[in-house]
Amino acid sequence: MLNLIRNENMKIYNRVRTWVLLGILVTLTIALPILISTSMNTEGDWRQQVQAEVDQFKPQLNTGMEVMKKTAERIVKIGEYRLAHDIPPADGSTWGNVMNVAPFLILIVGVFTVIVAADIVAGEFSTGTIKLLLIRPASRTKILLSKYIATLLFSLLLFATQFIVSYLVNGIISSFAGSNSPYLFLGGDGLVHERSMLVHALSSQGLNCIGMLMIVTMAFMISSAFRSSALSIALSLIFFLAGTVPAMLLRKYTWMKYYLFNNTDLTVYAEGIPPYEGMTLNFSIAVLVGYFLLFHLLSWFFFVKRDVAA
Repeated sequence: MLNLIRNENMKIYNRVRTWVLLGILVTLTIALPILISTSMNTEGDWRQQVQAEVDQFKPQLNTGMEVMKKTAERIVKIGEYRLAHDIPPADGSTWGNVMNVAPFLILIVGVFTVIVAADIVAGEFSTGTIKLLLIRPASRTKILLSKYIATLLFSLLLFATQFIVSYLVNGIISSFAGSNSPYLFLGGDGLVHERSMLVHALSSQGLNCIGMLMIVTMAFMISSAFRSSALSIALSLIFFLAGTVPAMLLRKYTWMKYYLFNNTDLTVYAEGIPPYEGMTLNFSIAVLVGYFLLFHLLSWFFFVKRDVAA
């Protein structure tokens, strides 16, 4: 099995495309913090800015949708806690900047991972190398599993690269200021709590990895279903980039809480703002497990039962 995984890794990293994608990711990870730092306005007293934000959101505590009320409550309570304990916002600090650029970088990681995942099986059929692969003594199930594991390892490499480079670049820009500043969040008890920014950053990355695991698995399933590499990549990118559109258009229907893309962003639970009232972290994980098993079952069926004579 290890030899199969090693072989799949060689296929991934021997391609020029892989290193181009890594180069683009590193370039964006370096350039984005620099662009943000040059355009950031750091003038003014942070206390006045926080107080103004608190005053702006206080009227929304008793009006509007439930989600808006919770958002306003979180902003107001955290703002008042900052003022009472003299804790400035994380904006401009090392970890604050890392978390600010993380959503965009994770999107890029997702796109690049989807490209590799969508091509790793379908590409074998497009080039005809699948016949050479299947004459080996290893079963189709092991071959499929080795491709999946290699794809996950590539995804983890991209995650680690953007996280480490982002921390170093933002640290250099900010002279590692605010590295020990706490992360403030509103707990389920309605009180503001402090947490290490390092712990928060790592936990957020971990939750994003779970969401990315589902995206990779979906793209892998699509790759197993089609013989065309280009079609697999196109469909996977469409589902990945436009998957949240139905979630927004059909938000009024409560059954949409079972929709895949309403459960992939687990960081909303850290903020206490689930997509639907009553949704919990355990609920979303259970839904994701269901999709995970379904995608793997379909991947196995498409790959193992497929006739490669054509």
